[in-house]
Amino acid sequence: MIIIAGSGPTDKDGNTIATPGKNNSLKMLAESLAEKGIASIRYDKRGIGENMQLAGKEENLRFEQYIDDAAAWVQFTKKDDRFSKVGIIGHSEGSLIGMAAAKKTETDIFISLAGAGEPIDQVLMKQLEEQLTPSLLTESKDILAKLKQGKQVETVSADLQSVFRPSVQPYMISWIQYNPLESVKELNIPVLIVNGNRDIQVPATNAKALHEEKSDSELLIIEKMNHVLKEAPADRAGNLATYTNPELPLSSGLVSGIIEFLNKNDITSKNKNTN
Repeated sequence: MIIIAGSGPTDKDGNTIATPGKNNSLKMLAESLAEKGIASIRYDKRGIGENMQLAGKEENLRFEQYIDDAAAWVQFTKKDDRFSKVGIIGHSEGSLIGMAAAKKTETDIFISLAGAGEPIDQVLMKQLEEQLTPSLLTESKDILAKLKQGKQVETVSADLQSVFRPSVQPYMISWIQYNPLESVKELNIPVLIVNGNRDIQVPATNAKALHEEKSDSELLIIEKMNHVLKEAPADRAGNLATYTNPELPLSSGLVSGIIEFLNKNDITSKNKNTN
């Protein structure tokens, strides 16, 4: 399984430099899969962690580069006789990247973890509504409307620079063009869509929307799981505290649900797929 991390400065282990501390969610997932005999590759995206030297200038980054990188890992693994079949697990933004990469390659199976069920401008607005003043919210809506039209915005308030700084806008313009509902519908492989009822970044309604769009997919909603795949309390402060606690295990039911899905679709078979 190729494991693709989420947006921003999130590394291959599922940790982000934007928050002090680690959750190690993707590292734990990889280790749990290994215990069941399932190999995985997780990698730092260009400009992150060990691949910082591949960053280039932020204004030159495009969403398609992440797709091409993920597709290259699939193609690399397909040529390696140690692996019987190759699938993708995409977390958060990695879900959309993974869908697009799976479509471009001979990926055998796809798993979405906390993936958005709507374009990023809609996801972002819902997240910002809980954090911004009315005036900043209005400015954010105006900026996103222009970005969706492919236009950059030169003047951005200081409080919004972390989200809409001019250098990141070309990337956002490229990202905003992808609709997860359209992407998941185009996959002709087994698909598992996973989310948690305590995900405060990408609510479980997103997973349900993806599942409805691709009716032959499987849906797994884990009651107490949050965005970093940990069991979390209902309150926001307690939920966020799990983001920086590497001692917490993955939410109960996540790994077993993934393994059951892989077994059901013969992904753990040792017979190499020659299609």
